[in-house]
Amino acid sequence: MNIGEVIRKHRKARGWTQETLANYLGVTTPAVNKWESGSTMPDITLLAPIARLLDVSLDELLSFREELTQDEIRALVRTAEQKFAQEPYGAVFLWVREQIRLYPNCEPLIHALALELEAYRPAQECPEGQDWNAFILSCHERLLASREESMRTAAADALYRYHLRRGEYEKAGSYLDFFSMQNPERKRKKAVLYDKTGQADKAFQTYEELLLADYQILSAVFSSLSDMQLKSGDPGRARYYVEKKQALDRLFEMGDYLQYMDELELVQAEQDRDKTLACVEGLLAHMDSVHDFYKAPLYAHIAFKPVDPAFGEAVRNGILEELRAETGFSYMEGDPRWARLLAAL
Repeated sequence: MNIGEVIRKHRKARGWTQETLANYLGVTTPAVNKWESGSTMPDITLLAPIARLLDVSLDELLSFREELTQDEIRALVRTAEQKFAQEPYGAVFLWVREQIRLYPNCEPLIHALALELEAYRPAQECPEGQDWNAFILSCHERLLASREESMRTAAADALYRYHLRRGEYEKAGSYLDFFSMQNPERKRKKAVLYDKTGQADKAFQTYEELLLADYQILSAVFSSLSDMQLKSGDPGRARYYVEKKQALDRLFEMGDYLQYMDELELVQAEQDRDKTLACVEGLLAHMDSVHDFYKAPLYAHIAFKPVDPAFGEAVRNGILEELRAETGFSYMEGDPRWARLLAAL
């Protein structure tokens, strides 16, 4: 809605004629008519009096809004998609550019419409006076200065992908600085660049480090979910999460030790003697395999630090002390198999 439409809307809402508004403002009726038809604009000195007279803000009078609602943004994006299906790209490009001009600070709209322009960008050359790529890139570039990290990241991602497609790998890499160090996408995109630039070993290592980091997060989540179920008194549900954790251990080639360690607290809660014996015997048999994943093919390109023998010994002693103390294993008293196991320790 332009300024003339805003004036006409609020004038009619008050039941005024163009002549009435003209008399209030001290201008001619044809002047008001030209404003409302879009032929001319009010003089800048009249903007404040018009806004006061119509009881609207200057922002509303000038159709300026910092933000749109999500529904409004989605509606404009749908309109753009409909236009792309029915109209030449150049015409839709001009329409999109006008929407961004109307809402210059609505970053989600700028981002969404820039992506639409990029998605529907035709292969043919631009008409004279329209540099489609330059405008699309300028939209993303301006969002790099956003106060919102998510918006900066989205813009950097779009620019990274644009230059990656063009084989401009150094330029693509420059946008990774806009991703936080904690964002795994930064590392994954770096691995892509290593691969594209013939640095296969670095690409493999980076991907493997990402796998290991993802395993650690997922493993911690499953362990926490299992612990929560145990605290709530539902060992059956806890076993569900333990089994998921064990499947994860196998998928990520973490070795046999964790298969049994995952179950230790669970079998204590279940107080199942057979399961307890099987778990503890398996744990004791695989105590030396804590770092077996170092040798897994899945992490072949990661240079792990040498294992400190003291660490393995500490793990072993901790387990043995817990078993000897029988903390949490009182339900095993009187079982001759348990007595033999403790005697062997």
